[in-house]
Amino acid sequence: MKKMEPKIIVTREIKLVGMRTKTTLNNSKTVSLWKQFMPKKKEIKNLMNNWHYSVQRYESDLKMEEFTPDTFFETSAAVEVKSFAEIPQDMESFVIQEGAYAVFMHRGATDTFHKTADFIFNVWLPNSEYELDNSRKHFEIMKEKYLGPDNQSSEEEVWVPIK
Repeated sequence: MKKMEPKIIVTREIKLVGMRTKTTLNNSKTVSLWKQFMPKKKEIKNLMNNWHYSVQRYESDLKMEEFTPDTFFETSAAVEVKSFAEIPQDMESFVIQEGAYAVFMHRGATDTFHKTADFIFNVWLPNSEYELDNSRKHFEIMKEKYLGPDNQSSEEEVWVPIK
C-alpha cells in the first residue's frame, strides 16, 4: 500500500442528524442502515452541504489491538446540519466534539477499506507522536469524489480522533 500521510486537523463541533445502530464487522448492519437512511435523508432540514457522514463510536477504554471482528460498536449514517430544529421522526441528533483528528484519504471500494484501517492503526499510529482518543467519535466523510461503495475510484476522508 502506498504510504499515506494524514493531515492533522482540529475540527469545530459538527452537528449531525441521522440514524444509528449497534454492529460488528462479522455481522455488519452498516449497509442496511444506509439503505434505511438514504430515502429518508430528504426529510432533513437545515443541511450544511451534500456530504454524508459515517460515524463510529467505540467504548472509550477499547484498545485497537483488542478490536476483533466480533467487537460491538455503534455506527451512524448522517448528514451535517446548521441546527437541530425539525428533526425527522425515526432520526436523532448528535454531535462530533471539537478536537484534533488525523485525516487520511481512502481511495477505492469499501471492500478495500480494511487495508486503509490496517495502515492507520497498525503502522501510522504506533509510529506517530499521537495516541488514539476513543472518548470522541471516529468518522468518514463522503464528499463529491465518493462514487459509491463498489467504485474503485471512490474517495472518502477518514477522521481518526487523536491526542
